[in-house]
Amino acid sequence: MIAKIDTWANPEYFWLLLIIPLLIAWYWFRHRNSNPDLRFSGLAVFAGMPKSPRTWLVHTLFALRMFALALLIVALARPQSTSSKQNIHIEGIDIVMALDVSGSMLARDFKPDRLEAAKEVAAEFISKRPNDRVSLVIFSGEAFTQVPLTTDHRMIYDLFREVKSGMIEDGTAIGDGLATSVSRLKDSDAISKVIILLTDGVNNSGSLDPLSAAELAKMFGIRVYTIGVGSKGYAPYPVQDQFGRVHIQQMEVQIDEDLLKQIAALTGGQYFRATDNKGLRQVYDQIDKLEKSKIDVTEFRKKHEIFLPFALWALALFTLEILLRYLYFRLWP
Repeated sequence: MIAKIDTWANPEYFWLLLIIPLLIAWYWFRHRNSNPDLRFSGLAVFAGMPKSPRTWLVHTLFALRMFALALLIVALARPQSTSSKQNIHIEGIDIVMALDVSGSMLARDFKPDRLEAAKEVAAEFISKRPNDRVSLVIFSGEAFTQVPLTTDHRMIYDLFREVKSGMIEDGTAIGDGLATSVSRLKDSDAISKVIILLTDGVNNSGSLDPLSAAELAKMFGIRVYTIGVGSKGYAPYPVQDQFGRVHIQQMEVQIDEDLLKQIAALTGGQYFRATDNKGLRQVYDQIDKLEKSKIDVTEFRKKHEIFLPFALWALALFTLEILLRYLYFRLWP
């Protein structure tokens, strides 16, 4: 019995199968008007004689040769079977995206602004991690959970689009945003629990000190990656005057990098600074590499050549054709 064919080492040899219909056409053209070598003045003497099976069976010689040729071409293509053993164990990571939506996130040192750039890059990051549960927490002067932990990434993308600056009281409550994120993860049984906190300002609101929230994260085994977004020095910021007109003003970028570094170091995470869209993508790429899903793989894979049965069948059919031709049909003169 021929093993299951999983792949072909030389599939290009299948083009040779095109020869077979050409040979069939040639054979038919050659024998379509074939006449006997011996001629008689009349056929009446043979009218009552039954036709020999050889008259029809002689064409099986050509059929055997075509089958043998086809099997030989299949053998040349080198069919292979694959035996493998694979044990995979995947533990998805639980991730909370804590996103600052304060008014300063409308600054246009990112395109089109910091908030939209952060939403876009965060969504790209999530799309690369189909095995992870993700939650979205937004904060400014206060914090709340926009999306609880879920593997329904489509829902997260939809709710990401609804996130806008001004949804909640303005300010920068880093401590509250971090504490709300911790509350999403504290009861998680995932092996790895991560918070990615993105902000562009200094903690100036909220009821909880950011370092106290970081201590909570550490207590529950949660790593916090902090990202400071904003160019160096000054950044263009839209300001509305009393007539409702929007003007662009240069405003100083103030990010409490020391605080963000302390939060990251305390929880075993890292701090990153992004000054433009490209830099923000690179930050998320680094986090993606640092927080890969836990995969234990034991894999054994071996290919087996199974062309021999096809070659042997081709040889058998060639041999059968020769034996029939010279022992049964006696086609020599």
